[in-house]
Amino acid sequence: MSGISLRGVSKRYGSVDVVHGVDIEIDKGEFCVFVGPSGCGKTTLLRMIAGLEEISGGDIFIDGRRVNGIDPARRGAAMVFQNYALYPHMTVEQNMGFGLRMNGHPRAEVATRVKDAARLLQIQDLLTRKPRQLSGGQRQRVAIGRAIVRNPQVFLFDEPLSNLDAELRAQTRVELAKLHHQLAGSTMVYVTHDQVEAMTLADKIVVLRAGVVEQIGAPMELYESPANIFVAGFIGSPKMNFVNVSAERDALRLDDGSQLARPQTKTAPQRLGVRADQLTIIDPEKGAIRGEVSVVERLGDSELVHVRTAWEQEIVVRVPGGTNSRVGSTVGLALAGRVHFFDAEGQAITVTSQARTND
Repeated sequence: MSGISLRGVSKRYGSVDVVHGVDIEIDKGEFCVFVGPSGCGKTTLLRMIAGLEEISGGDIFIDGRRVNGIDPARRGAAMVFQNYALYPHMTVEQNMGFGLRMNGHPRAEVATRVKDAARLLQIQDLLTRKPRQLSGGQRQRVAIGRAIVRNPQVFLFDEPLSNLDAELRAQTRVELAKLHHQLAGSTMVYVTHDQVEAMTLADKIVVLRAGVVEQIGAPMELYESPANIFVAGFIGSPKMNFVNVSAERDALRLDDGSQLARPQTKTAPQRLGVRADQLTIIDPEKGAIRGEVSVVERLGDSELVHVRTAWEQEIVVRVPGGTNSRVGSTVGLALAGRVHFFDAEGQAITVTSQARTND
């Protein structure tokens, strides 16, 4: 049974369509992430699930119940916002229990639920503090706790980590993953533009662009088998390298005239895609692709080597740390793993055998 089902959901502002007939099935208990660039419609979709935005077409179901037109408070969903939205004059305990008190829950029940949520989030010692006395990460935990006390069927997160610094964002991301495990059976929908958050948190990722779903799947499915160039370039860090190719009978010709073996495909490839860790640096006389090292990013356990080709394109290669690649040196590149191919429209092409470098 689906936790959330979106069927032909669309959104229109005047004459402008911003979400175009979206169909998504989110299983009960899944952690689903909506990811995409700014303006792709991911937050609008989340707000329509919550009931904070009216839908222009289609249907939304939560636990099998059609919720079109139902008041947000009666949908069984709790939303955690980007800006925390805490009442500054209330203590943490009062903030977390405010919604329950407004709905007439007994004082003893409110206190019990707040303490249970605080224990789960490890903020028991903060209950008497006010928001101004909390760090950004602590405020975010309070906002999450306010959602937990409601015992919702669905948790909705709207870029909850975007206001945190890098170290705290990474720490809170891990805590959210643990929270999902602890709240077994709770369906979570999470909006972000950060593909690292999507890859590390999600059971299922929905990639959006301009109000259209580009691909839905598990993180590694999208990483290893992207449906098109947009998904291939958006999922993964660093982004996938793309190279224009001209398909000949037995070869793929690059812009500098060098050649790669042509894979077996029904459609002639127009672009080649390869991830940074699927390339190796070799002797320039042996590499089908040659170039000059322009930048080296040293990350400790690995290095990202930027190589500018003869046709003025930069290709990024991940190599082990300590390789000591030198800026200005000429290197060759060899394909050392899976290569992706795309047609003229940017759609992925299925191959029966992968290309190799022509040594």
